Amino acid sequence: MASKGKEKSKTPAVAHSSTSIEDLFTSLNQRIKSAEYKQAVKVADQILSIAPGDEDAICCKIVALIKNDNIDDALKTIESSQRLPIDLNFYKAYCLYRQNKLDEALQLLKSQEKNTAAMLLESQILYRLGRIDASLEIYQELQKSKIDNLEINFVAGLVSAGRASEVKRVLDTLKVKATSSFELAYNTACSLIDRNEYRDAEQLLLSARRVGQETLMGEDMADDDMEVELAPIAIQLAYVQQLLGQTQEAVEAYSDIVKQNLADDSSLAVAINNLIALKGPKDVSDSLKKLDRLIEKNDHGRFQLARGLDQKLSAKHREAIYVNRVLLLLHANRMDQARELVIALQDMFPGSVMPVLIQAAVFVRENKAGRAEEILGQFAEKFPDKSKVLLLAKAQVAAAAGHLQVAAESLAMIPDIQHMPATVATIVALKDRAGDIDGAVAVFDSAIQWWSNAMTDDSKLSVIMQEAASFKLKHGREKEAFLLFEELVRNHGSVDALVGLVTTAAHVDVGKAEAYEKQLSPLPGLNAIDVESLEKTSGAKPAGNGSHLRTFEMNEEIKNKEKTKKKRKRKPRYPKGFDPANPGPPPDPERWLPKRERSSYRPKRKDKRAAHVRGSQGTVVREKHDAGAADNSSRSGVDHADANAANSKSNQAGSSKGATHNAAPSKSSKKKSRKR
Repeated sequence: MASKGKEKSKTPAVAHSSTSIEDLFTSLNQRIKSAEYKQAVKVADQILSIAPGDEDAICCKIVALIKNDNIDDALKTIESSQRLPIDLNFYKAYCLYRQNKLDEALQLLKSQEKNTAAMLLESQILYRLGRIDASLEIYQELQKSKIDNLEINFVAGLVSAGRASEVKRVLDTLKVKATSSFELAYNTACSLIDRNEYRDAEQLLLSARRVGQETLMGEDMADDDMEVELAPIAIQLAYVQQLLGQTQEAVEAYSDIVKQNLADDSSLAVAINNLIALKGPKDVSDSLKKLDRLIEKNDHGRFQLARGLDQKLSAKHREAIYVNRVLLLLHANRMDQARELVIALQDMFPGSVMPVLIQAAVFVRENKAGRAEEILGQFAEKFPDKSKVLLLAKAQVAAAAGHLQVAAESLAMIPDIQHMPATVATIVALKDRAGDIDGAVAVFDSAIQWWSNAMTDDSKLSVIMQEAASFKLKHGREKEAFLLFEELVRNHGSVDALVGLVTTAAHVDVGKAEAYEKQLSPLPGLNAIDVESLEKTSGAKPAGNGSHLRTFEMNEEIKNKEKTKKKRKRKPRYPKGFDPANPGPPPDPERWLPKRERSSYRPKRKDKRAAHVRGSQGTVVREKHDAGAADNSSRSGVDHADANAANSKSNQAGSSKGATHNAAPSKSSKKKSRKR
């Protein structure tokens, strides 16, 4: 900025102030050129402290604050300068544009003079508002002016407006190469993506990255800043890989961008959203955590994107992020949060059909298919220009719920595709399954009439007529099928139709069937066969008792056995450290049997306290015994112990039980038994 001359005053103090202001303006100019905007604001404040209301100082301060992203401070400076005779409405409109107050900014620009700067800002506001056509009209007017890099925004507007096919013609008219700058190459590659030319888009994106690296290295930009600047190209390359089916490469590219965190906020949000969309329902919790970094609630309880992404992303990108979050919530079965977000989406994107489709998905998940069909039908009537997607969704929901007639009626309400062969086949199949044969026939008749009157290729007409004739023949309408087959043979000369005509005429008119049968070419190899004599025979019978048939079967079995490959013998696999030469003792053959079934099993001895109960049930045990009885009982116990010493423990327990059943042994007998 050129220094500002001042009149010299006679007083030395004023002259000193004049010299100081010139030095400050020189310093201010240097600060702005070197992009030291924070210091530039301080210098501007120094100038305003000496010369309050200086127009150049105020404008420089506002520009420096905007460059430093201090939009709120810039607006405060503009408001505090309203009493001065300075027109700052353009700067105010730009600040409102940066705060995403687009309608206010556009209204403020209407009072401004239509200069180049105002027209550029207006085109940007219209672009952000989604009024792409109006934005492109301004760009076309500005082509007369020599504005640097105007073609970059122009191409971006064409792509956003769905006019990607015009990009090449515009570049040829402007005599500009797509690789003249990496921004233009990037936008041109986006137009190729819209035209499904993915390979060409990939090559152009690689060229854009190379041109960008060369350009930014020439500006002595740091490596990290260079990565931030070229992040959109890297993300778009990953997106092209995703479209080309290179899923693993795309996932790795997105993951690297998210991990390095070197991209700007908007590019990082796009990378996270694309990565989540690519992963789908896998690892839902991790995907929700990533999206939680992008979505938050403001003080009024409304959903918004974090880090100012509402101002940086287009409406299409913002909607995709919210929709992906709803889908993840449905996969995670968090229905309450999904309903809350769906209701908010209808207010945030009132003209879009995506919130309606998502709301229908929530109803389907809640087993409310009828409610989903209802809202889809209502919005299809409300938005006729967007009804195709809604009616297709309604047909899909109804077919999955078993409402076949509703699905068929929804497809029949789409004028663009209702007479296409695939749509006709689907509607007929739905009505056939619903038992509405008359409705299915009416669909065929309507499609045949439409294609008969259409001035297009009649190949689709022959296909539909063939299917209609077969359908009518199947459901007992031979006369109608006969007329269709006859028309096909007469107008199209179809062999399949001739076969169908002969088959149908056999039910209607046998004479015509024989006449049309003569038009069929004879099968090769059947000329030498006498059909009349073949009909008189009763058929071939096996000779004798059919032994040759069994022999044939046996031979076939032998051949099949020979054909079967022998199983390849594999070497046995031994445990680690096992030596087959010295295997050691063999394992116990009873190792898998329960313990009670093994031969070495010995049951535990019963509790000796149970021995106090003697005799049979109900007997009274006498406390006094004579000496002979005691001797006999002890002897009996000893004898039983000697006899059972060689037997198993189970036998010993059984015999001792029998011994104690006769008489109660004395203490001495117990001791002897214990010693033994």
